[in-house]
Amino acid sequence: NILQPGSKMILGGYALYGASTTLVISLGNGTHSFVLNSEDGKFYLSRNNIKIPRWGKSYSLNEARASDWPEGLRKYISDLKSGRGESKIHYDLIYICSFVADVHHVLFHGGIASNPRSHLRLIYESNPMSFVVEQAGGKSSTGKASILSEVPSHVHQRIPTFIGSAGDILELEKYGKLYGGVQQLGNKKYDQ
Repeated sequence: NILQPGSKMILGGYALYGASTTLVISLGNGTHSFVLNSEDGKFYLSRNNIKIPRWGKSYSLNEARASDWPEGLRKYISDLKSGRGESKIHYDLIYICSFVADVHHVLFHGGIASNPRSHLRLIYESNPMSFVVEQAGGKSSTGKASILSEVPSHVHQRIPTFIGSAGDILELEKYGKLYGGVQQLGNKKYDQ
């Protein structure tokens, strides 16, 4: 049965293509990065047991949609940018507009990658990325609860997705509770 929570996953991973081809995987005991050697076609371990920092210095989301954000998300991002968040760090926007690339940056540098709309598919987008980051000591959230605890209602279910440093995700959830939510709901609908 594929309609199970991500907490039952046994592995997760992603591939990233660019100047080099990187494979990041977790088999449930840490997160590891491999780089493809183009000469022999083999992947070699480049980072063993990756640990995401507790706090980051950047956030990733589409600020062009800020006017549609709920008050909690607007206040959270404003406080991150101004250094009024719990970490007292002035965060920068680093938005690649590829969720895999955004999460990859956050995995190595900390911070938060997010899509507050119900856009990413739970089973085959949000869950694998959440699994990889949580195995590296980070957290994931729908804005209200852990992504990995969500039980899918159907194969293509979409959910709001926030993934990153544990401190950043916990702080985001606090803002959601204090200021009426961080999920951008009720906007554009997507085909199931």
